[in-house]
Parts: sequence; structure tokens; C-alpha cells
Amino acid sequence: MGDLLLARHGETEWSRSGRHTGRTDLPLTPAGEEQARSLAPLLADRRFALVLSSPLLRARRTAELAGLTGFETDPGLREWDYGGYEGVTTAEIRRTRPGWDLWTDGVPPGPELPGESPEQVGERADRVLARVTGALEQGDVLLVAHGHLLRVLTARRLGLPAREGRLFRLETGTLCRLSLEHGRPVIEEWNIRP
Repeated sequence: MGDLLLARHGETEWSRSGRHTGRTDLPLTPAGEEQARSLAPLLADRRFALVLSSPLLRARRTAELAGLTGFETDPGLREWDYGGYEGVTTAEIRRTRPGWDLWTDGVPPGPELPGESPEQVGERADRVLARVTGALEQGDVLLVAHGHLLRVLTARRLGLPAREGRLFRLETGTLCRLSLEHGRPVIEEWNIRP
């Protein structure tokens, strides 16, 4: 059984400023491009049974700059739909909703974005995990995606409710490795940088 590797895309203008970036398709900053390139040595000696990326530009570009070729996109790997909080920082939200927490309070629908609950993001993560199960039997699998989605996916892989993704802080341009111990999923490495 292979390991499940998770790569968070490099920095964008909005990730740098703390703005919730779900469906808005932003490019990487120059620093984000460098973060993406820095993943290449961590991945160079690995052979992957499957590499999947979010369809959003910041994830696809991270995969390309990390030296990955032949990856497929999977819409299940797109970031959390933040609805009415798209582009808004937590500090701005808390001015009108003191104590607001994404993981417990969710998001309101926006004018064009319906928003998602943690459970809905968890259902998408579960579909991605089901898709990669066969490939993991053949070797390592790499997913290139977004911070909150990968945190939810980690929680689901570990058998936790989606909202427990709150426990796993994930930095831009980092790599994580989920493995098995005695047949159970575990976190082997987290927030790896070269």
C-alpha cells in the first residue's frame, strides 16, 4: 500500500492576506511560484501511481512548477466554496459575527456562490479518497490542492468528521504524507519544506 501525499498550492495574493479563496481563480505570486518549484526535489525520487490536481489555476501551476507531468484534474479537489465570505478575511467577518468559526459556523450563501458546509466538503473529500483507493494499492498517490480542502480530506482519511480538519494547520507550498501504521491511516509528515 502506497502513501497519500498532499501538496498545498503556493502563495497567492489572497492567501498571503488571509482572504478566503474558494472558487476565485487566482495565479501564484512570485513567492508562490518559488514555493511550488521548491517542492520538486521532495517529489523527484518518487514514482506515483496517480497524481491529481484541483482544476484551479493555483493548484495546476503548482503541480507544473513542481515538475509533475501527466497529472489529471479532479473537480472534487477544488477549494471550499465560501459563499458570501469569498474574498473576505476572518477578521472582517468577526466584525459583524464575533467569534465566527468556519469549522462550526459555516458560511452564508453569496450572490453567485452557494457556499458549503464542512460536511459537504467532507463528502467531496470522501469521493476523492474513494477514487484513489485502487491507485494506493499500486503505489504512492499525490494530490495537489488547497488548504481547507486538504485539511478536511486529512480528517476524513483518518476517520474523523470533516470539521476536525480544524486541527491540521497547513501552510502554502508545503507537502504532507499520510501513511499506514498497523493498517490504520496516520500522519507520517506534515508541512514539509525542503
